[in-house]
Formats: sequence, C-alpha cells, structure tokens
Amino acid sequence: MTRLFTAVGAVVVSFFTHVGEVVVLAAETFSSIVMQKIRWRLFMNQIVEIGLRSQLVVVITGAFTGAVFAAQTFFQFNKLGMGSAVGAVVSVSICRELGPVLTALMVTGRVGASMSAEIGTMKVTEQIDALRSLAVHPIDYLVVPRALAMMVSMPLLVVECIGVGIAAGYFVAIGLLEVNGTYYMANMVRWTQMRDIIMGLSKAFCFAVLIVFISCHKGLTTREGAVGVGKATTEAVVDSSLAVLICNFFLTMALNIIFPAGYQ
Repeated sequence: MTRLFTAVGAVVVSFFTHVGEVVVLAAETFSSIVMQKIRWRLFMNQIVEIGLRSQLVVVITGAFTGAVFAAQTFFQFNKLGMGSAVGAVVSVSICRELGPVLTALMVTGRVGASMSAEIGTMKVTEQIDALRSLAVHPIDYLVVPRALAMMVSMPLLVVECIGVGIAAGYFVAIGLLEVNGTYYMANMVRWTQMRDIIMGLSKAFCFAVLIVFISCHKGLTTREGAVGVGKATTEAVVDSSLAVLICNFFLTMALNIIFPAGYQ
C-alpha cells in the first residue's frame, strides 16, 4: 500500500511540476514579447513553416471531415425526413468542435514534433549554451518567434479548415445525396450564429498556446542525446494532443456559459 501511494504521489508531483514549468515558460515568453525586441525575420520564417506549409494537411483534413460528417448526418437524419437539416448540423459542428480540434491535432503532429526535435537537438548539441555565451536569451531567440507565429497562424488555419469542411459537406449533400440545396443553405445560415465562429476562433488561440509551449518546453528540457530527442518529440506530440482534447471539454463548457444561446 505504501508503494502504491508513493507511486501515485510521484506521478502527481511530476505532473504539477511539468505544468508549473510550462506556465513559467509561457510567462517568460509573454514578458519577452512585451519587454524585448521581436526578431521579425525569425517570426516570418516561422509563419511560413507553421502556417503556409500546414495548409495542405489542414485543407485535406477539413474537406474529408466535412464530407464524411455530412454523409453520416444525412444517413441518420433522412430516416426522420430531416435531410435538409444536415447543413445546420455540419456547419455548427465544424465551427465549434471538429474544425478547431482536428486542426490542432494535425498541427501538433506536424509542427509540434518539429519544434521539439529542433530545439531538443540544439539542447543536446549545446547550441543553446552557445546562445547564452553570446548574450542571446534562448527564450527571445527560439520560443518568442514560434509562439507569435503559432498564435497568428492557428486561427487562420482553423478558419480555412472550417470553410473547406462546410464547402465539402455542401457538395456531398447536394451533389451526391441530392439534398434540396435551398433548404440546406437556409437552415445552415439560420442556425449558424456568430457565437459558433467566436467559439471556434477562441479554441484555436487556446490550442495554439498549449501546443507551442508544451512543444518548446519538451525541447528545452531534452536530455540523454539522440535518444532524448526522440523521447522529447514523442512526448511533445502526446502531451499536446491530450492537452488539446482535455482543454476542449472545459473550453466548451466555459464558452457556452460566456456565449449563451441567442448571443449575437
């Protein structure tokens, strides 16, 4: 029994220690954004890496998610004679949940792993120590450009995913399943409100913060050489994905309280 409590206590302490370190990293980063000069060239490079080069993955994810969700919704709703309601369900679901969450998971796998591996390699090869010896703060040089680029790129990627997903669902419902296009669009416009879009963009920003700081923290705390880089990369993707899924629930509950039904 003692060993059990010791093991559980060690896990709990390790978890809160990790969370505290990530929070401290975030605080240092936001402080650097305000107090220090931003390296705009590095920021633009990260915009290209995070935003531009993630578009293909996000577009494919959004298109096929919207298409299959429209098809599955139609197959169930059509039994009740509610095929024209597919547009509203697809639009609201993609805006609120599917667009932000799936985009965050895809960006985690593509960008989060890259951040952790790149910074981790610099850590184990002592390049970060070299930056300090040159009076360059690693947070200013490595984390700030990535954080700013992620916070700018993620909402734009989510908007792209939502737009492509809704368009793909429309073409599947109208072109393949022969849903009445007029009623489809009328229901979609009627039931998709501003609060749905605000919820999606709010989640996108929060997920961006989670991904960038968890991934950068894993890179900055890498040890044990090449093996440590591999472990840090894997942990960055797993931890970021779990954080996105867990925080999505709490964000959903909070945002529905902040933006109740009928909010314009």
